Amino acid sequence: MSPATLANPSFDPWWWEWAPRTEIEGTLPPRADVVVVGSGYTGMMAALTLARAGREVVVCEAESIGFGASTRNGGQVGSGNQRFSVKSLIGRYGETQAHALIHEGVAALDYVKSFIQRENIECHMRLNGRFRGASRPEHYEAMARDMDDLKAVANVESHMVSASELEGEIGSSLYHGGSVLPDDFSVHPALYHRGLTQRAIEAGVTLLSHTRVESIEQSASSVTVTTERGPITCDEVLVATNGYSTPTTPDLYRSVVPVAAAMLATAELSPNLITHLMPKARVYGDTLRVHHYFQPSPDNKRLLFGGRLAGPAGSTNPAHFTPLYDDMLRVFPELHDIPISHCWSGNVAITRDGLPHIGVSGRVYHAMGYNGSGVARASHGGHQVALQMLGESDELTAWNALNFERFPFHALSKLGVSVAITWKRWQDRRS
Repeated sequence: MSPATLANPSFDPWWWEWAPRTEIEGTLPPRADVVVVGSGYTGMMAALTLARAGREVVVCEAESIGFGASTRNGGQVGSGNQRFSVKSLIGRYGETQAHALIHEGVAALDYVKSFIQRENIECHMRLNGRFRGASRPEHYEAMARDMDDLKAVANVESHMVSASELEGEIGSSLYHGGSVLPDDFSVHPALYHRGLTQRAIEAGVTLLSHTRVESIEQSASSVTVTTERGPITCDEVLVATNGYSTPTTPDLYRSVVPVAAAMLATAELSPNLITHLMPKARVYGDTLRVHHYFQPSPDNKRLLFGGRLAGPAGSTNPAHFTPLYDDMLRVFPELHDIPISHCWSGNVAITRDGLPHIGVSGRVYHAMGYNGSGVARASHGGHQVALQMLGESDELTAWNALNFERFPFHALSKLGVSVAITWKRWQDRRS
């Protein structure tokens, strides 16, 4: 990345320009019905659902409200079903459970779309669909077969785009055709989180930023949550920390590995260039092992380009963003002299099976492990786990049925994931 293209970028998310983080440092009450640990989509959606059902809810956040991936992500909203082919899921879980998992992903996508519309949240929801480019010729045929399977199993609409038709979808010659999923969409993730937060406050939820949870101790009749600001007693706890989990909840901590995802925002582009690069203003992705995701900004003035970070989350070292920048230029060489205005990153949570998990141990519930598809999955997961906490047992999900396995040698697993990403990136470039 040349000095000209990376001249004094901001390392805060570009999203925060439109939705700055706010500090909410109220008084820690001595007691609540439910304490939620984490203020991302999962925690905030669960808190809203519980509060509207009459529960007294306190949300404890270690940083500012919405500090993590919920306001840092790529703004793409999908079911997550494309992370596995239908046939591979059936091979792993059998037809009945695989079909249930696919339907859960569809339900998550439907839920967040209807929630935003029903609550009238202003977050620049753009219902333009997703284009996914085939990064190798053989990926095109595999994608077509899987789109047929998704249609048969869950009535998922899609259509294929041949290599000769690409110009109408994307201004890049990198791909060998691709698919379009018309029901996927985009949002401004920080504005969506802000709207969700406002609804939670209106419902009576107590939000506490900079209130790190230090321990959770269960008894037969209650739970004591000790925070850096003191203890609070409650009936139940929801741990919704995802990629920011800590040893405070050791089993959950060892069941996810945080992986740093990164985003770049270009300087403003000309309207003609934006239209040439992304003529239908969709959300975009590819079929690489270390995949990329990108879209025009909500005001159609910038390209927002995401993938994996070559360094720790939160890095302010420009060199850690260089591989991602190079990948962006492979997709769109026309951007070689366009400055990058913002570089940022955050943690996503990877699970051993690549799927989300909802569960409970005594009085402590959890919902996490979205594997990079968190806008829909976390929103849906937060709502569903809250319904379960309210005693609506018929709201169990396909994610409840999964065994939430721990990573053996968790500390080494973090290194292993980093090495695997580096290896997969090398394989992608070699092929």
